[in-house]
Amino acid sequence: MTEVAAQAGVSVTTVSHVLSGRRPVAESTRARVLEVIEELGYQPNSLAQGLRTRRTMTVGLLVPDLTNPFYPMVLRGLDDVLVPAGYRVVVCNTDGAREQEDAFLRDMATRSVDGAVVAAFQLPRKDLLEHRKNMPVVRLGGGYFDADLGDLVRSDDEGGMAQAVRYLLEQGRRKVAYIGGTRHTGPSDLREAGYRRALAEVDRVVDEDLVVRGGFTRDAGREAAEALLNREERPDAIACANDLIAIGVLDAARKHGLKVPDDLAVTGYDDIDAASLVHPALTTVVNPAREVGRACGTALLRQLTAEEAEPARELVIANSLVRRESA
Repeated sequence: MTEVAAQAGVSVTTVSHVLSGRRPVAESTRARVLEVIEELGYQPNSLAQGLRTRRTMTVGLLVPDLTNPFYPMVLRGLDDVLVPAGYRVVVCNTDGAREQEDAFLRDMATRSVDGAVVAAFQLPRKDLLEHRKNMPVVRLGGGYFDADLGDLVRSDDEGGMAQAVRYLLEQGRRKVAYIGGTRHTGPSDLREAGYRRALAEVDRVVDEDLVVRGGFTRDAGREAAEALLNREERPDAIACANDLIAIGVLDAARKHGLKVPDDLAVTGYDDIDAASLVHPALTTVVNPAREVGRACGTALLRQLTAEEAEPARELVIANSLVRRESA
């Protein structure tokens, strides 16, 4: 800045005002400063600016599996809100491991990240409370609202799965199985609760042998479906906790020579792009990832710009069932 000021014939303060835009500068002076900046190839030092403002204009996004297409769309939604406000988002993939979730949040605090959106399903409450002392946090998906843990943005996981299972029952399916993700993770537990709720509504007793849990991946879905389809009395429908699991079920159905949906109806959850591209196209529950991301960004920005601490809020985003070919 000193070099720019000397060559432009202005004070360092004037250069600072041109860069920050916080104070008016004569247009001719501003043009001259910008011309010199261009000539010298000057780049503002973001670390130095962060020391002065106590802001790095960076926020973190913690996700359990970046290869799950749901989370990149969440990131797009975050960018929709935070990039125009001057922030950049750093993404950390945790593999759904408590140690990784904890380590990344500690690292973010060390690097003075301004805040974080966290899809962390393994961290206990006491650890989340500790991390909230270091930075504003918005929880993404899963679990139940706890005002002490800050804002929570989630879709209606339980209600969405209940819609899908009701639909299968309305189609006359008698043995509806459920394939969930990792047990004791927020979305998986809530979606399983929706499965159980829909069966209870029609006085059906849950056959625990038809409830299988694994990961939120295509391979996990294929393996779980193999276990179900190898039963002497196999199910005539499978409700899946996400679309990747459901695509794995389609793989297993083809291997067993089953026609979908004639022999086996299949529903997914999330409505990722692939859900409409596979054959048969998936009947699934829309989980509006980009809208969820925007809501997370808005909640975090509210915390970052508030002059005083505000009460924590919960935002539940409604789901809808998309009927396609698989059920």
